[in-house]
Amino acid sequence: MIKTEALNKLYTTEEIETTALNKVEIEVAEGEFIAVMGPSGCGKSTLLNILGLLDEPSGGEYYFMGRETSAFSERERAALRKGNIGFVFQSFNLIDELTVFENIELPLMYLGLPPAKRKEKVESALDRMNMMPRRDHFPQQLSGGQQQRVAIARAVVADAGLILADEPTGNLDSDHGDEVMQLLTELNQQGTTIIMVTHSPHDSEYASRKIHLFDGKVVEEPAKREFHI
Repeated sequence: MIKTEALNKLYTTEEIETTALNKVEIEVAEGEFIAVMGPSGCGKSTLLNILGLLDEPSGGEYYFMGRETSAFSERERAALRKGNIGFVFQSFNLIDELTVFENIELPLMYLGLPPAKRKEKVESALDRMNMMPRRDHFPQQLSGGQQQRVAIARAVVADAGLILADEPTGNLDSDHGDEVMQLLTELNQQGTTIIMVTHSPHDSEYASRKIHLFDGKVVEEPAKREFHI
């Protein structure tokens, strides 16, 4: 599903050039659950933005679903994102003025689905996330865990084959965090490919494979330390 070759990302100002990604080469097969780990500033979110076609690399190649996308225009990236990629963010990114139902419906409106089909798919997503009783609530009337469930419903409502999650439990307590991770696990078991950026060793254990970044490069998994009490 995903392959990168010598992927680079540079940020340049008048005074300094920063290398966010340095010749990153990864492959992700359809149906995998990947945790991308590393310290703050190592390039995790930059990589996720490029994989999600929200940003373009400075060099190298990025293949998504068999298409080399590094030279795509914003219009071409947006067209490929639609219906193929869902996003889940730490801060939920729900629209406060829209109800739960309307927030989940939004991607389907962008796809141009007719109202009856939108209603059917939104209600199905609400059922999957156990949020049907909250369909007419607004985001600020929900707990953090409920808001993240709505965000996940919005990510999957268009049947996207890939979900990109950026610290999806970062604003949640441990109980709600485990609930969200279980939902992502269930989606993966149903065939959805998931790539998750996380600082949490606990959350990373839900993934089937881990990719470690350090200073913009993919590195070997650090050796586990033994602690003696």
